[in-house]
Order: sequence, then structure tokens, then C-alpha cells
Amino acid sequence: MFLLIALLLVLTGPATPALGESIHREPGTVLRVVDGDTVDVQLGGRRERLRLIGLNTPETVDPRRPVECFGREASAKAKALLPAGTRVYVEQDPQQGQRDRYGRLLAYLILPDGRNFAEVMIADGYGFEYTYRLPYRYQERFRAAQARARAEQRGLWAPSACPERRPDAPQARRADPQAQGALRSAGRQPDS
Repeated sequence: MFLLIALLLVLTGPATPALGESIHREPGTVLRVVDGDTVDVQLGGRRERLRLIGLNTPETVDPRRPVECFGREASAKAKALLPAGTRVYVEQDPQQGQRDRYGRLLAYLILPDGRNFAEVMIADGYGFEYTYRLPYRYQERFRAAQARARAEQRGLWAPSACPERRPDAPQARRADPQAQGALRSAGRQPDS
């Protein structure tokens, strides 16, 4: 058993930065917020579309799906935190790969005050912690932020937010893979 755990740690790496681990952050400028978890930035003379690691917000721009409950609020919050021209830092995570299947750069976005944008969105209840396949650098922090937001009924966790389509409502569980992930994070299984 010990060998299996040791091998798993070697293959996946730590979920949070190790003491003294060097984290590279590249300065950038926000060009446009696409939605709550996707942002266009200017990085060293090139335009990049970022898919933010560890964050999933309700959909607003997918032409194949209707606007999801609390999606407009999440997009508005993202635009308030990241107006065009905002100077930010972009931090990649070697545990996650460089790009997603749509060619978006996978990264964290660090706000001018040093806070992690995704963590702020999750803590304020505008998005869900999202793990895609492998653990990521800030996974424990994001999960803790989601647990606090849920316990404090912030944003999309508020009883008045989409009462018929709450993330833990049966119809939302089937339709929204992120809600399913949130339920699993909370120790509950979604309906199939």
C-alpha cells in the first residue's frame, strides 16, 4: 500500500506548492472576460485565451446550451473583478498541461492585489471548484473556499438563487457536470 501511495505522489506531484517551490508568474493585461472561467489576456505581445484552472462557472456563451442559472451573475462578477486593461499575473501549473482541447491556455489568474481570481469567484459563490483528471496546485484551497461559500449560502449557494435549479437539485445534477462534481466534493452522489 505504501508503495502505491508513494508512486501516486511521484506521478501526480503535490496538490499545493512545496515549501520553496518556485512559481513563475508572467505579467499580462486583461483584454476581455469571455465568461466567468475564460478570459482573454495580452501576454508578452500575444493574445491568449485562458481557461482558468480549478474553476467552473455556469454557462452563458455556449451556443449549444441555454444560459445556466447564475451564469449572468458569474459573468458580471468576473467583469467587475477584471475590467479591460487590468494588470494581472498569469501562472501556469505543470501538473495540468499547457492547453485544453480547444487550444486555450490553462492557467491561474492573479489579481493586482495578489488574490487568485478563481479562488475569489469560488469563495463568493460565483463558481464551483473543478478538478479535471489530476490534482492541481490550489485544489485544497479552492475546495475549502467552496465549502465555506456553501456553508455561508453565498452566491449560487443561497436558497433564493435559482431555487428550482439549485446545484443539488435532481434536474441540475443530470444536466450540469460541474454540479455533479460539487456534489461528489461534498460527499454525495449525483443521480444518473
